[in-house]
Amino acid sequence: MWQNRVVVGYDGSDTSAIAARWAADEARSRGLGLALINAMIPPTSSGSLGPGISVGLDTLEEIRLSAQAALDVFAATLPATDVLALVQVGSPSGVLLTASETAELLVMGSRGHGGFKDLLLGSVSAQLVAHAQCPVVVVREEPPVDREFVVVGIDGSSASHHAVGFAFDMASRHGLKVLAVHAWDVPSFDLIVMPNTPVPVDIDNMAGTEVRLAAELLAGYQASYPDVALETRVIHGNPVNALLSAAPEAAMIVVGSRGHGQMMSSILGSVSHGVLHRAGVPVAVVTDAAGDDDAA
Repeated sequence: MWQNRVVVGYDGSDTSAIAARWAADEARSRGLGLALINAMIPPTSSGSLGPGISVGLDTLEEIRLSAQAALDVFAATLPATDVLALVQVGSPSGVLLTASETAELLVMGSRGHGGFKDLLLGSVSAQLVAHAQCPVVVVREEPPVDREFVVVGIDGSSASHHAVGFAFDMASRHGLKVLAVHAWDVPSFDLIVMPNTPVPVDIDNMAGTEVRLAAELLAGYQASYPDVALETRVIHGNPVNALLSAAPEAAMIVVGSRGHGQMMSSILGSVSHGVLHRAGVPVAVVTDAAGDDDAA
């Protein structure tokens, strides 16, 4: 059902409407259809003598049809010709994760109401970003129109490679440049046990190594996308701050959801989490699963 479509979660909130308009433009740029999904959790009736019970099937169908009519009205306002608008009964995370199995791209607003309430602040966002089978784009506010760059965070991991590929593809289709940001830090050592021992790290050599690794990672993408201008920044510092420092120049920020190994997986997961919560521009999170599907 969702093949060759950009799928967007919509619940009538302002942020979901912004996300839907962004998704419609993106679907058009990719030559794909658009799917609007309103995930409706079945309501319950409440009483003074105990917990609520589910409403009857007839009432549920009336609610669904009313929501479908409102969704159809909104869908008609979007700048897309092939729009599928569908109200589905179920949890937002379950409905959208199922759609991600065959969709080209999954889009959502940063916050909604009803079924999508606090989308980025709880388990729904964690499940979508971590487990979606396609790239996920979170749109926080009206995207800027005067930006030059797709900013992408790199670290050499497989998820980072997929993120770079996504960034170059976006830049090529939208006439933008790629700004690749590689932030690195010095490994920590136990200076409490041996406080007078010099740190066995050559900062100059490490910086040179990081520059070389970044150049090697990006070389193949430059060859595949000769129309895309590339700028690289290798920064000694916190990766979230490094990426957010480039946000004023960004039309979008792209990150991988995981990095190197178990420890780096936790670190890069916190990077995508930090960027999602603080960036004012659209943020794309590309998982290993999403990248593998694209490559298949």
